[in-house]
Amino acid sequence: MPPFPSGEISLAPCALAHSLPADEAIANASAATDITRHFIRAKRPCADGYRWYLRRQEGASNYQALLDDLVREGRVEDACWMLDQFGPTNDVLEVDHLEADALVFAGSVRCRGHADVEGVLRTGRSLSVLGGLRVGGALRVGEDLRVAGAVRCEGSARLHGDVRVGWSLTVAQRLQCTGSLRVGGELDCGAAAHVSGHCRVAQDLRVVGDLGCDGGIKVGGHLQADAAVQAARGVWAMGDVDCKGHLQVGWGVRAGGHIHTGGAIRAGESLWAGETIAAGDAYGVYAGLDVPLPDWPHSAQVCAREQPARLLSGCWTGGTGSTP
Repeated sequence: MPPFPSGEISLAPCALAHSLPADEAIANASAATDITRHFIRAKRPCADGYRWYLRRQEGASNYQALLDDLVREGRVEDACWMLDQFGPTNDVLEVDHLEADALVFAGSVRCRGHADVEGVLRTGRSLSVLGGLRVGGALRVGEDLRVAGAVRCEGSARLHGDVRVGWSLTVAQRLQCTGSLRVGGELDCGAAAHVSGHCRVAQDLRVVGDLGCDGGIKVGGHLQADAAVQAARGVWAMGDVDCKGHLQVGWGVRAGGHIHTGGAIRAGESLWAGETIAAGDAYGVYAGLDVPLPDWPHSAQVCAREQPARLLSGCWTGGTGSTP
């Protein structure tokens, strides 16, 4: 991030908070970051929010204390706006357990037990929870997310880093992960999901909307999407692959069960299924789209229990092809 203007904000190191209630820990973990009226006005806040700030009658305000006050008075959106404007800090909040109506913390949060937040949970940097995590609103994490137990988010989740979840991950609305995603149980998403890195799910993966992945997708159970599935690399599922839209994969697709779609099936390399491969009505099955014709017998194989209808590209090998 660009440096702050000289004289308007200062940073000083802070001590970690140990074994404190959430409210006390927040107060002790924040850095001595002071924000002036001029600095706030330069960011062009909304009129209502700026009037709220002026009523505080402070010449300068501590950054984290200001976020805490906004959240405490129900102005969570204003707190998130402020974090967007001023960015994260290197502060660390450490608690044994976390229970709050909402939390907006500019640094990293480390919880040694379970975390339960009724509304929005947002961190400027990483979030680590050694128990389970439940969020009643939106979940926003500025860097990596590490949760040893299960994660349940009743809003949307936007995670700017790698994600590691020991048990299941349930997101009621849209899921966005800018790093790699690894889930030790099931992944359920109530809307679209996009992962910028690799996606690894130990059990079933279910997405109500589109599923997009800029890496590869590996699923220990079934993969089910109510819209399209797109992966820049390969898709590997121990069970079935079902999507109601198009299936488009840069590399190959391997499924222990069937591969069924409501649209077209397009693979840059091979298609392999333990059962059947079927595209939607009036759509075709395409393998080897990124493979030269002379290499089709090795790198554009189509293998299934029976030959797919409307196989328009690829080399049919019956049930004896090599695994892509």
